Amino acid sequence: MFFRVKELELEPVAFDLTLPAGSLDLLPAGVSQPAPLQVSGRAEFKPVLAQIRLHGRLAGSVRCACDRCLEPFPVPVDSAFDLVYEPSGQAPEQAELALSEDDTGVGFYDHGGLELADAVREHLLLLLPMQRLCRESCLGLCPVCGVNRNEQACSCAQSRTEERWAALRDYHPGGHNAK
Repeated sequence: MFFRVKELELEPVAFDLTLPAGSLDLLPAGVSQPAPLQVSGRAEFKPVLAQIRLHGRLAGSVRCACDRCLEPFPVPVDSAFDLVYEPSGQAPEQAELALSEDDTGVGFYDHGGLELADAVREHLLLLLPMQRLCRESCLGLCPVCGVNRNEQACSCAQSRTEERWAALRDYHPGGHNAK
């Protein structure tokens, strides 16, 4: 659904949509949308600042790959949102810019409006945890043989000290190395 500024200038637009499975493309590796997502709310235009404001609710679930064992698992989503978008011409053009707390909640729109799916994708990505785990006690993959240690035991020998730390292991303060 595309919200045109010219239409929003006349009146706010209410929306209640089901985004079909797989409709949110460009999700990062390991994240998919195997089921529909329900999004509802209201879009309005604030003419003084030329802002489009979306507020509503997103509900459903996405599927993520566990960062430890790589197995897919569902992540429930149920979140209210209040998003603000300004015209892309108002975006700062400097290569490096310090952002204030208020700036982090502002997105930008182009081509005379805003695509709802883009705003939902953005909000969804911000909801996902930085480390995605199927469960807190996930044992992950064996670094030697690659077996999923949640499903079967592994008999690979695990060295306690990695070679990259060997120089520190042999270091003794005061300049007396044990060699």
